[in-house]
Amino acid sequence: MRKAPSEVYLEKARKLPKEEAERPLSRAHEKLMRRLEDKEQSALEVVAIQLEIEDEELNEWREKMAELRKDMKLGEKDKPQSWSADH
Repeated sequence: MRKAPSEVYLEKARKLPKEEAERPLSRAHEKLMRRLEDKEQSALEVVAIQLEIEDEELNEWREKMAELRKDMKLGEKDKPQSWSADH
């Protein structure tokens, strides 16, 4: 887990209204929350790290979905043309 957030994500966290900043905090991993409780990191830093983690996870998910769609497209060539999902 990251020790310090990147400057880009710190800036994103700074721009969030208080209510919106609470959302990433509520999703933060236990280890991040412990850092906040132990005052090793500020709430702003924890939000920034959580935003960065979520962006990385979203990008990984998008890559996997793109691969799945590609595989599904390739697999459709093997299926008969008369078959449809509506039936």
